[in-house]
Order: sequence, then structure tokens, then C-alpha cells
Amino acid sequence: MPSKPDYLQLESDDDAAAVRDRLTFLRGRRVLIVWPETGTALNRKLDLVLVQREAARLAIRVAFVTHDPLVTQNARDLGISVFETVGESERKRWKRGRAKLFASRAFKPDEEPDATDLMPVASRVRSDAFTTKRVNPAVQIGGLLMIIGAIAAAAYIILPSAVIIITPAQERITIDAAITADPDPAVQRVDVDNGTIPATLVQIPIEESGTTQTTGQQDAQVLRAVGSIVFVNQTDQALDIPPATIVSTSAGTPILFQTTEGALLPAGAGMQVEAPIEALPEYAGEIGNVAPGLINILNGDLATSVTVRNLSPTAGGETRSLRSVTADDQERLLFTLRQQMQAQACDEMLARITSSQIVLCDTVRIIEERADLTRFSAEVGEIADELTLQIRIVVEATAIDQIAGQQVAFARLAAQIPRGRVILPETLAYQPGIVHSIDAQGRVGFFIAASGVVAAQIDPQVISERLIARAPEEALTYLQTDFDLQPGIVPQIARSPDWMPHLPLLPFRITVQLEQLP
Repeated sequence: MPSKPDYLQLESDDDAAAVRDRLTFLRGRRVLIVWPETGTALNRKLDLVLVQREAARLAIRVAFVTHDPLVTQNARDLGISVFETVGESERKRWKRGRAKLFASRAFKPDEEPDATDLMPVASRVRSDAFTTKRVNPAVQIGGLLMIIGAIAAAAYIILPSAVIIITPAQERITIDAAITADPDPAVQRVDVDNGTIPATLVQIPIEESGTTQTTGQQDAQVLRAVGSIVFVNQTDQALDIPPATIVSTSAGTPILFQTTEGALLPAGAGMQVEAPIEALPEYAGEIGNVAPGLINILNGDLATSVTVRNLSPTAGGETRSLRSVTADDQERLLFTLRQQMQAQACDEMLARITSSQIVLCDTVRIIEERADLTRFSAEVGEIADELTLQIRIVVEATAIDQIAGQQVAFARLAAQIPRGRVILPETLAYQPGIVHSIDAQGRVGFFIAASGVVAAQIDPQVISERLIARAPEEALTYLQTDFDLQPGIVPQIARSPDWMPHLPLLPFRITVQLEQLP
């Protein structure tokens, strides 16, 4: 990953000499020379040649940011990268420039004498021997070999490259920052040292209703047993059996029944008629369910003329237990609705605050609850399967600015960063925690959990400079012993060509890439 370039801002009156002086302090760096927005500078090609030569001498890689068409054309002729904006220079690759840095004769300054003007003078000092002497072929071959050797040496120095991939040591640190949110209007600023931030009180009315099942029990004998009775005539006369004729059991405690309809008993001994019966109210419930044959007594004037018998059992007598309202039912429903309304209030308050604020839901509290606006559908002791409550309250909560809280939390987190490491901004995470206190003045104490990944500070340029000409094994040992690297991850060193016995001799031919853990 290329290092970030240094910026050199030109002024309209800057010349080549001034720029070359400023380059002296940037040896071995990448430098982006920025032309002024108005006016121009270094618009002669010779000026750019002089700057380019000085940059090459100082092992500086340069690029230009300019809108001047003349400067742009001259720079491109010289193989220098030209960009429209600083952002474009960060996205695109930089040219390496030309090895030969000469201006053509057409771009030499007017004050320099032309070569043809110097010929008369040159002819006066040129000796005839010099003009007529021929070069020895051996010398020519030797010179050629020297040139070839120089080129080979230059290639040996310049062409090799290496890519080194290292993973700086990383770890995630987490803290719980204790913060106090103060709703006092006089508190307008964040006090990082004391962990105090401004707060806002938000109030809203809420109306809600709810229903619950009642849990009280009350016994109510509401059903009487029913059946039928057979009347048997013991005379030779027809007999009229009126409604409400009383019959009963004879065993144990008598259970009384009455006919619910009248009947006419035909004349003649042994003649029968059947009539419906129902237990008397005082015998309602399960007690009225009797077995066949147990109802055998007829009360009244007909007792000597008629006998009775139930051929089938009576049934349907039931004592039901009905649900009723208890004080616990009312308290439970009231508590549940209050909890629901407080949770609902936290969501509804979002419309009352800014986008950068959050509501501390644990601070939601009821500040007004009128008895005349709290209505139950039934009172304690009343028979009811369900209990309904309608209630209207006013709630209040504390809202804070997230950025203010995060500012305090980050300060606490930064104090825990180990020496020689920096936090990676993109890994920062914040989470409001529980409220632990609310004092009489409304100040709320709560926590914000802050976490982030801290990584070792490693300058790739320093590594490039210190690894030149080292053997790969030596470079690996140096990296693992002198730098704070992630344990268990071995640095990777790739050379080109791979048969080179050592790393490149020039630091800018060594590319160091820093990798982060996923």
C-alpha cells in the first residue's frame, strides 16, 4: 500500500529554485506539487526539467495537480503524472517519469547562446589532431562493455522488487464509561473529565386500555336436578295430579321435588301416569341428583290414593363456581398496563427528539396519574370472567445526545490504548447500557459500553528503508523481533525475480502492505 504523499502548495511567484529548495526536506518521499487556483507558476518546460532532476537526485517521486494546459502538456512530455484534483491523485497510479531529464533545444531559454553562435569560438580552440585522430577499436569495444556493464548494474539495482505483507498486532478493548446526564438548563457543554453531558426531559400523555382474566372464586348454586316420576293409581277413580305436587326420597335426609306440570291419572287400580319433576330450590345443586327408585313418597291429600316411583335417575343438579374480581386482579392489570405504557412511551418520544438524540428508556416514569381517569370495568367482589381497565397517564423520560455520550466514552476508551498502538476508527462501537441511578435533581447516571480494535503503529516506509539488501531470512527475523506483529501470523515476503539472494537495494522498490484481521 503506497504511503500517503506529502503536499507542496505553489504560489504564483514561486520559481524552480524555490521549489528545489523545498524538495530538499522531502528526500525519499512521494510529493504532490499543487499549482495555485489563480495565476500560474513554473510554466516553462525548463522549470519542470530542473524540478524533475532535483526530485530524481533526492529519490523523490513527484506528481502535479494543475489546470494550466501548458504545464500539463510539458509535464506529460516529461513523463510526469498530472491530475485535476488531489482526490484523483489518490485513486490513480503515478508515472515513474523518464530516466533522461533533458529539455529539447526548442525549449531552452532565450538567454542561452545557440550552439551555432559558439562554433567560431570552438573552432579556435579545437586542435587539428583532435579532429583528425581516429578512435582505437579496442577502446570502442571497452567503452561498449563498460556501458553494458553499467546498464546491467543499473538493472540489478533498479529492476528487482519485493512485496512484504505484515499484520500489525491487533486486539479489541472494551470499557463501560460511567456518564451523568444533567437536565439542568445551565449545563450546556460536555465535561469529558467529569463525565457529565447535557440532558433533555421529554413528556407525553398516553391513554391505554387492557383486559385480564379474573382469578377470584365464588360458589353459586344455580342449577336444580330434574327428572320424571310415575304416579300409580290405587283406586278405581280417575285422579287429577296438580302442578307443584311434592314428592321426596325416604332414605336418609329427604330430598324434595315438585311436579312442573299437571297430569290426569286414569281410573283403575294400577293405572299409571308420568309427570316431570324438579328439585325444590333449597335442594339445588348436586344433592338433587338421585338414583332410580329413591323417590317413593307422595306428600299431600293424594298420599293414600297414589303411590310414586322414579324409574330413572334425576340429573342436572350442579353447584357452579363463578369467577370474581379480586384486589390482586386490579393491581396486576394496573401494573401490566403501566409497564406497557412506559415501553410504548419510549417509542412515541422519538418523534419529540432530534435524530442525534436517544431516549434512556430506563428513565421513563409516570409523573401524573389521575384517579378519575383510571376506570375498572368491575369492582372487587363482583362476578366477572374478565376485568378491563382504561387509564390515562403522563410520562417523562430523559433524552441525551448520542455524540456527547460517545465523546466521553471515547475519551475513557482512548485512555486504555496501549502505548505504540492506535485505535482503528472504523471499528468503534457504542452501546448505551443500564441506568444505575436517578437523583432528586433528575440527574441520571448510566453507562455507555465503548469498544474498538487497536493496532500497532507501523510505518511502511521505515520498513522499506531498513530491509534494503537484506536476505529474506534475515528480513523475516528482523520483522518478527523489532515490530509489534500479530502473534501466529508470519510475515510474507515475495521477491521478483525470486532467484535474487536479497531484497532490492532501493527502498522504493520494496512495497510493504499492512493487513488487518477480519
